[in-house]
Amino acid sequence: MFFVIGLIQKLIWAYSWALIIYILMSWFPGAKESAIGQFLARICEPYLEPFRRIIPAIGMIDISPIVAFLVLNFATRGLSYVAVWLS
Repeated sequence: MFFVIGLIQKLIWAYSWALIIYILMSWFPGAKESAIGQFLARICEPYLEPFRRIIPAIGMIDISPIVAFLVLNFATRGLSYVAVWLS
């Protein structure tokens, strides 16, 4: 069971890095149209979209990814608590 929890935590960590890269790509013109940008859009946009519907942008700044990261962080911590509880 600990293997599964550790694997899920590593996947969440990798997904967090994918989100960071995808968000940073918005600063560079044309980066999201590249093959990597399109791949990251396919895996990141479905997760970010619900947060964007709930949290409006403040001017030109989209703060919904911050909330998305917090949710991923809470999920990782929750898995850690489940692992401690199971031991």
